[in-house]
Amino acid sequence: MDKIKFAIPAGSLAKETFEILENAGYTISGQERTYRPSINDPEIELKILRPQEIPIFVGEGLQDVGITGLDWIRETRAQVEVLSDLEYGRVKAVVAVPKPWATINSFSDLLENFKREGKDVRISTEYLNTATEYVKANPIYREFYNNLDPLMVTPWWRRGRNSKVNIFLSFGATEAKPPENADVIIDLVETGTTLEQNNLKAIETIMESTAVLIANKKTLRVQQKREKIYDILNMLKGVVDGRKKLHIFLNVKKKNLQKLLNSLPALKKPTISPLSSEGWYSVNTVIDRDYFLRLLPTLRRLAQGLVVYEPRQVLALEETAGEKKSG
Repeated sequence: MDKIKFAIPAGSLAKETFEILENAGYTISGQERTYRPSINDPEIELKILRPQEIPIFVGEGLQDVGITGLDWIRETRAQVEVLSDLEYGRVKAVVAVPKPWATINSFSDLLENFKREGKDVRISTEYLNTATEYVKANPIYREFYNNLDPLMVTPWWRRGRNSKVNIFLSFGATEAKPPENADVIIDLVETGTTLEQNNLKAIETIMESTAVLIANKKTLRVQQKREKIYDILNMLKGVVDGRKKLHIFLNVKKKNLQKLLNSLPALKKPTISPLSSEGWYSVNTVIDRDYFLRLLPTLRRLAQGLVVYEPRQVLALEETAGEKKSG
């Protein structure tokens, strides 16, 4: 079998991507010196790429599998299979304007205000396609301009016929564009601090984005490669699920065993083993982290010797076993 070509992102997603891979059991080295770091799996070939490029390369089959943001899948319109939400790199794409514009609290407000004053709207963003879809979906825009495409402006081409609403490609530092170079920005925010520092306010949210594992659809139809990709999926999803669980061990008297079991939500049925002391049992199970504090009073009342572990991974192997066999 040819190696699985696995694209991992540079930039803001890089640190947490390497962390989840290492927590999944992979050892990676050389990422500080090369875009082709080594990995301790001889069937995987890593390559570091910009997250903007990864959906395109995976969709075209130049990479078999990759990690990127949902925002770039939407922006590039890449035809890829989204295998799992990895639940990091959580950001929002927002529409923001200068904070002093007290009367403008929605994109509709802005369109009406600028139309009344005879001014063209200037939008700065890295997300040309997403911005165009968003603008054209606005009811006030449709009322004023029907189905006309806003004018998209890049250093290489200009598209669209409606010069009353212009979307300019930003190469970064988008928050610095208003008010001289743009009236509106469409950009990603994590906490909103950068908007605040640049005297901007978010008026609408377009979408939320996280890091996701994606695969080429044709590659998934090749049995050997599909199985290897689902091995990667299981390892990474195991880390995601492990962060939400706690592994607990405790001892309980026989008379309290059933009461305890009735209160235990488990990943599967708990493991129960008799202890050397007659009338005592050991209970071993996995529970939701969020449920632990609610469960603690019951455990304190019914059990002894509680030990809590944070699992590195929780592998729900049965979820992809059917996929492997179906080829």
